[in-house]
Amino acid sequence: MSRIGGRNVVFAWVVGVVCIAVVGALAVLTLPLVTTGMGLLGGGSSTQAAEEADGPDQCRDLYPEALWAALQYTPGAELTASTDAPATTAGAFVDALAPTVRFTCTWTAEIGSIATTVGEVGTDAGSIAATALPGQGFSCSDDGERVLCTRADGDLVETIEAGGGHWVSTFQTAWHPEGYARRVGDAVFAAE
Repeated sequence: MSRIGGRNVVFAWVVGVVCIAVVGALAVLTLPLVTTGMGLLGGGSSTQAAEEADGPDQCRDLYPEALWAALQYTPGAELTASTDAPATTAGAFVDALAPTVRFTCTWTAEIGSIATTVGEVGTDAGSIAATALPGQGFSCSDDGERVLCTRADGDLVETIEAGGGHWVSTFQTAWHPEGYARRVGDAVFAAE
């Protein structure tokens, strides 16, 4: 092989090592940007997965698109978010379990109102509800770790769903969107 004039092997090696060091330093510096970008694209990180495991953080997170649209476009519909205690006819039961309220979503419209509370309770709350609430006019069904208790009285439909440390209660007065309690409960319990 013939050598090209003016080239130095030692100099080429030094330049090559410096280039590799620069590329390595740039890779280390861009690593935080890559993980942030993956989070934005839905790749997520362990921190994001831990946050999602806790369930919805706000009212909008409770509603699938179809239910959100149905609620939002009901005449006179207005949503108010708060940390109010659950609306219920089973006050003593709720006081005994003392759910830690994450948020309460209250919808008011010309046809009625709906108040839904999401919170955390002890992991045994579902079995306690299944035992205590039938005596107060609720009918309860068990779906694995999740217990759903429902009570209807005229225009009032009330549901309390608990299990696995989660709490969802809904108080519907004269306004009963199809499958409301089930769809809202699924949004909370899907995080398990």
